[in-house]
Amino acid sequence: MSWQEAEVRELKVGRYMLVDDSPCKIMDITTSKPGKHGEAKARIVAIGIFDNQKRSVVFPVKHKVKVPIIEKKNAQVLSVANKEAQLMDSETYETFLISLSDDELDKVKAGTEVSYWEAMGVRKIMLGN
Repeated sequence: MSWQEAEVRELKVGRYMLVDDSPCKIMDITTSKPGKHGEAKARIVAIGIFDNQKRSVVFPVKHKVKVPIIEKKNAQVLSVANKEAQLMDSETYETFLISLSDDELDKVKAGTEVSYWEAMGVRKIMLGN
């Protein structure tokens, strides 16, 4: 299990939550006042950390949501070929491949050290974060 639960009212801008089983960074939270027979609701706008897709959800403030456990690690770039980088984790020495976007392809060079995030079984190189 690579997530834990939290109530919507505990969430803060800049933290992370799962929206449609995708880890997302919370960009904005607006809450409404409770109605006559209901409870307050929160509208959350979040951006996926792996796909940069904007998502918006509405939940009651006492609703429990999933918060991903994001591991931030370092690795050495062993090689770059065919829009993929072969990395070796700095702690476990595990080697693995990560797909690169066009702008990452220019910045990731063999022999350099990079940071990468791992969440929900997905890994991504984080440049400048």
